[in-house]
Amino acid sequence: MGGRSVWVVDMRWLVANDQDGLRARLRAGLALAALALASVSQPSAAHFQLLYSPATNVNGAQDMPLMLVFWHPYSNGPVMDMGPPEALFAINRGQQIDLTGSLQPIEFQGADNAAAAYRAELPIRRAGDYVVVLKPAPFYEASEDIYIQQITKSYINQGQLPTDWDQPQGLETEILPLVKPTNVLAGSTFRGRVVSDGQPVAGATIEVELIASLPDMQANTAGPALRSEPPGGALVVLSDDHGYFSFGIPHPGTWGFAALGVGPQTSHEGKTLSQDAVIWVTAYDANY
Repeated sequence: MGGRSVWVVDMRWLVANDQDGLRARLRAGLALAALALASVSQPSAAHFQLLYSPATNVNGAQDMPLMLVFWHPYSNGPVMDMGPPEALFAINRGQQIDLTGSLQPIEFQGADNAAAAYRAELPIRRAGDYVVVLKPAPFYEASEDIYIQQITKSYINQGQLPTDWDQPQGLETEILPLVKPTNVLAGSTFRGRVVSDGQPVAGATIEVELIASLPDMQANTAGPALRSEPPGGALVVLSDDHGYFSFGIPHPGTWGFAALGVGPQTSHEGKTLSQDAVIWVTAYDANY
């Protein structure tokens, strides 16, 4: 029976032998068993690696703060501890900018708990796209006895000059945007392609989340909820035979797409590794 306890009660015997509160004790036991079963069967919200900046389209040279949080952003659910990132860099006009020297450990406070996270800084000096790439340390998810590593991309543009957004970054796994990710319009469709080692991934499971509670960059906390999580659990789309997928963006905001377990690395420290590809895009109100 899958290791679950099975309760078998002969109610006729119970009625005839209801002595010393036996009926009450069995009722209490059944209630506890039902509660335990319900807690086991509840699906968990989607894990998402944030690579957040307070602005996506900017003008002029500046230093852009970044926040790295492993979280459940649609529900403002539990925050998970991050280890030191394996890599953090940006690409502008084909040139790589190492950002690891700007990493600062912080504690990020969500609605449920606080956990280890990071701040960083992106120096914006030239016009064009800045593709920010994070390769976090694998996170051990005890409830599944697996490791999760979400290789994440986000985008910032300076001066409305398109330079890099449509180019692959040569990552182990990534989502290639087919729509400019810095100014998607709410009500339109975002399209992307999932690749692993440069090859398309057919039938990839892609979870979709909105950052419903924007991070407060000064307080290192989650801000007030702007939207509530939709019913029915995580939003999911699948890639087609050539790795392509599409999703209709219903609301303005920062939307994340996570292709699960699509990377070439499948184990870490003797356990299963889910190496995921994550991309963040910004959607604006169509009535601009």
